[in-house]
Amino acid sequence: MSTTPPPRSMRADARRNYERLLAEAKIVFVEQGVDAALEEIARRAGVGIGTLYRHFPTRLALQEAVYHDQVMEMAQEAFDLAERLPPAEAIRTWMRSVAGYSRTKRGLMDALKSTLESDSELFAACHAKMREAAGVLLSRAQDAGDVRRELNGLELLRISHAISVAAERSPETGELMLTIVMDGLRPQP
Repeated sequence: MSTTPPPRSMRADARRNYERLLAEAKIVFVEQGVDAALEEIARRAGVGIGTLYRHFPTRLALQEAVYHDQVMEMAQEAFDLAERLPPAEAIRTWMRSVAGYSRTKRGLMDALKSTLESDSELFAACHAKMREAAGVLLSRAQDAGDVRRELNGLELLRISHAISVAAERSPETGELMLTIVMDGLRPQP
C-alpha cells in the first residue's frame, strides 16, 4: 500500500502519466462512483490499462492514492488560506471546502473504510495532516479573538463534516448552517 506520491526519480513521462491517471480517477470516481471501470480512467488519461496497473496495481491502490492526494490538497488549502485571508474568513472558507469535499467523496471513504482498518497508515497520516491544517487556522482565529479558545482542530473537522451530512439532501442549506455555526464559534461575552 503506497500512501505517498511517486518517487522523484520517476522519469518525466512516467510522472506525467501518474499525475494524469490520478487526476482522471478523481473525476471518474465522482461521476461514476468508486467502482468505475479502470479502463475508462486509463482512456481519459490517454494511457493504456497496463500503464494504469504499473502505477496502481489494484483498484484499492488507486483509491488510496486519490484519497491521499485529495486530503493533502485540502490541508494545503488551509495553509494557503492562513497566509492570505483574515483568520475568521480563512476558517469559514476552509470549512465550506471541507464540507463540500466530504459531501462529494463519501463513496470513496466508504470503500476505503470497508477495506482498510481505521488505524491504517493511510488514515493515520491523512487525519494527522487534516488536524494540523485545522489547528493552524484555528490557532490564528483564536489568537485574533474570532473563535472560542476551548475548540480544538478535531472538533472543527467534526463540525465541518456535520455540516456536510446535514446539507447532503439539501446542499443549498449548507451556507446557512455554516453561518449559524460560525456565529456559535465566536467567543461569548
